[in-house]
Amino acid sequence: MSIAAHPSIYEILDDRFRTGRCANGDVRLEQLHGDCRWAEGPVYLPAWRQLIWSDIPNDRMLRWDEQTGAIQLFRSPAGHSNGNTLDREGRLITCEQGNRRVTRTEPDGTLTVLADRFEGKRFNSPNDAVVRSDGSVWFSDPDFGITSDYEGHRGEPEIGGCDVYRADPVTGEVKRAADGFRGPNGLVFSPDERQLYVSDTVAGHIRVFDVEGDNTLSDGTVFAEAKDAHSRFDNIRFDDEGRLWAAAMDGGVHCYDPDGTLIGRILVPEAVSNIAFGGPKTNRLFITATTSLYSLVLAVTGAPRIRRA
Repeated sequence: MSIAAHPSIYEILDDRFRTGRCANGDVRLEQLHGDCRWAEGPVYLPAWRQLIWSDIPNDRMLRWDEQTGAIQLFRSPAGHSNGNTLDREGRLITCEQGNRRVTRTEPDGTLTVLADRFEGKRFNSPNDAVVRSDGSVWFSDPDFGITSDYEGHRGEPEIGGCDVYRADPVTGEVKRAADGFRGPNGLVFSPDERQLYVSDTVAGHIRVFDVEGDNTLSDGTVFAEAKDAHSRFDNIRFDDEGRLWAAAMDGGVHCYDPDGTLIGRILVPEAVSNIAFGGPKTNRLFITATTSLYSLVLAVTGAPRIRRA
């Protein structure tokens, strides 16, 4: 591992970034790995104290061990995997762009297909997923993996849109939760799970939706807009004080107050694709950015996972 040289990794745009202790962590980025083509999808496994992430063009998933610092190959080929998350039992959920499906890795290593079609038609290329406390899997489906052979396999869209879907935890039925996106990407539930935030990379904004009783999404208010095409959003995460952290293509992790104000940024020397809170205290921020996996320990903590009986 190495320490990335940077004169200051925090950019304070509003005093709330300072008073909220958002800039009180490590003063330098730690580069844990730097040999990817397009690093994506970090997810921290608390039981193993390991992080798994995707290297999409190289069609592999890698694993970093927090206790030893060792890097190992986790899976290859990996279906040009992109986003990863954990379900309520700690099993790995993966969006496979190349195979146009969402899978679950079982304890014995076998794969269970959770979703690969909607109304008989193949998805475009599932990108990112989040699991709600009821066990349902929600995922975005842009066309990024079928437009070329770089991040998947060039192919024709069958559904005719780029939407967000929900897979039922009991029946496995897949329903469209919301449409009207140009390039839905990262998604995360608010801490109380009453709202779902979705970044639309192509449109250049993050929208917030109310989650209705029938598990559809309504409203779709714009929460934040990218200042230009170079700062468009990818993955998003909440901390335990309701601030939204967003990976951005301009080489930064943007931090938003709950009222939607951009209050600060963590500066990264590469285009940022994804972020994840982890570590024993959930205050270590892992960052995938172009070729690298970075981390830094913060004075803020990632939002806890809600568990329902």
